[in-house]
Amino acid sequence: MQMSDVIADMLTRIRNASNAKHKTVDIPASNMKKSIADILVEEGYVAGYEVIDDGKQGTIRVTLKYAGKTKVIRGLKRVSKPGLRIYAGYEEMPKVMNGLGIAIVSTSKGIMTDKKARAAKVGGEVLAFVW
Repeated sequence: MQMSDVIADMLTRIRNASNAKHKTVDIPASNMKKSIADILVEEGYVAGYEVIDDGKQGTIRVTLKYAGKTKVIRGLKRVSKPGLRIYAGYEEMPKVMNGLGIAIVSTSKGIMTDKKARAAKVGGEVLAFVW
């Protein structure tokens, strides 16, 4: 069965594994998911990830991060969906929780956070909010 929204699936897998206090979560690999995982590592929401090559699509194994017994990722929300795309210019780029969270944006210069998109003065599709 083909999935229509692979980014929402990735975010849901991370959210569910974090709520269940798992150490790692496996996600089918793609370049866009690797870029999102890079941002999550860069911003300190997950401890790291590795790409496991199985000869086909591959798997991304994300290592979740906890501060003691509390999870670091308090929330993940898919913003732009296949049925309703949400775009924003760099001037009206959304701030998540007044700057305490990040928005992941797909721009013409690649996938980046809302802060980097504002600094580079590029807009794009708002993929997700993380806080």
